[in-house]
Amino acid sequence: MRTAPNVIITGTPGVGKTVHCEQLAQDLGLKHLSINQVAKERDCYETYDDERKSWVVDEDKLLDAIEDEVLQGGYLIDWHACDLFPKSWIDLVVVLRCPSTSVLYDRLSSRGYHETKLQENLDAEIFGILLEEAREAFEEEIVVELNSEKDDDVDSNCARITTWVDTWKKTQAEQNAD
Repeated sequence: MRTAPNVIITGTPGVGKTVHCEQLAQDLGLKHLSINQVAKERDCYETYDDERKSWVVDEDKLLDAIEDEVLQGGYLIDWHACDLFPKSWIDLVVVLRCPSTSVLYDRLSSRGYHETKLQENLDAEIFGILLEEAREAFEEEIVVELNSEKDDDVDSNCARITTWVDTWKKTQAEQNAD
């Protein structure tokens, strides 16, 4: 049984997943698992998408690469998708949203996103695609939607997630004591 939860921090690119994970890792002592970084370091790619100017991740190879670590618990999983992860691995899914498309557009433009990729990500955010995927893949009670538009949203979101993690740990300790 895990003594620390696994939390997915997901959302379209530019909503603040990495910023949230870095702050939470520092505050909670959980490990930040950047899936983009893992895919690069462990060569978990299928192919390169010329139109979007990005690599396509081999999901099976990726899951095999992280399984042993994640099963131990205590990870903040940072990625734009969540529906590939087995339900048994995940205790909380946080979907970050940026309701202002102009803010999101500026964030993605500043990263130099190719126009096709930029528009796809804006559309995904407008239509709530990642939230819908999270709700379809996981039990409703573990999926939380948080806004990440203003600078102070990060602090308030991290405080909410910290409270949830503390409650999870307390509940696990009580269950283990019984």
